[in-house]
Amino acid sequence: MKAILFPGQGSQIVGMGSEFYNNFPAVKKLFDEADETLKFKISKIILEGPDAELKLTQNTQPAILLVSYSIFTVLKNEFNFSLDKIKYFAGHSLGEYSSLLCANALSFEDSLHLLFERGKSMQEAVPIGKGGMLAILGAGILEINNYIQQIKSQGICEIANDNAEGQIIVSGNIEVIEELKKILKNNKKKCILLPVSAPFHCSLMNSAANSMKKKIDAVKFKKPDFKIVSNVTALPVTSPEDIKRLLVQQIYSKVRWKESIIFIGEKKIQDFIEIGPGKVLTGLVKRILPNSNSFNINSIDDIKNLKNEN
Repeated sequence: MKAILFPGQGSQIVGMGSEFYNNFPAVKKLFDEADETLKFKISKIILEGPDAELKLTQNTQPAILLVSYSIFTVLKNEFNFSLDKIKYFAGHSLGEYSSLLCANALSFEDSLHLLFERGKSMQEAVPIGKGGMLAILGAGILEINNYIQQIKSQGICEIANDNAEGQIIVSGNIEVIEELKKILKNNKKKCILLPVSAPFHCSLMNSAANSMKKKIDAVKFKKPDFKIVSNVTALPVTSPEDIKRLLVQQIYSKVRWKESIIFIGEKKIQDFIEIGPGKVLTGLVKRILPNSNSFNINSIDDIKNLKNEN
């Protein structure tokens, strides 16, 4: 059995998906439909840039979903990729929407609309420059929580992503993040301020979650064809009501990625296929489950190589 993974923000690059766009009319059709749905040329931003436009959260989120879904569609329809051995889908943050779309729980149009609105709401929740995110390397959650306790009276600073052992992201008020950075450097811990425009997955996103609740509630969700592992619980979710509730919580909650992959691994699944731009999740899986087989699909050659392996 296998699991399919879908990437999140940070995997975007100008030109992503262009090989599929240029070679498969079905992908060009999806890009055209996305332009029509969103009422602006998301296809042009993806294929030509500029990079600054693609990095705007409200563009990044539907863009990554569009490319991931396009590759999934080609894999399934043009290369007859069998889904019989797929047991779980999981997506990192916005990638959870790609999971739901590819598992037929959500329509293409609704997925695009929701991610555009999600990106906009998350961007507007905190003024630019007032929030930040910090990647911390080589430290565990308990240790990081101890450091956070030392500065929590100064403002918001919370664990946003538990990505893998020794790769944790924190999110919060920029001045508190800067304070944490000093503590980490004093304790010889490596950390990198991320080039993001908002502090995602922390309580500063509560207003975005409130705004998105109405939009998510207004959309029809179906029971997915595959088990979707939720970012919030690191457990499978199948009922439309639970999916909606968890998508709202996901905006301000920690992404429990390491636990999600461990859960899938405990179900005797050792083969992971990442579908979409980049190979961030493939790298994380190798760190979390060193004995697993992880493979990313980002080009036609990748698909051919995958078929040769199976």
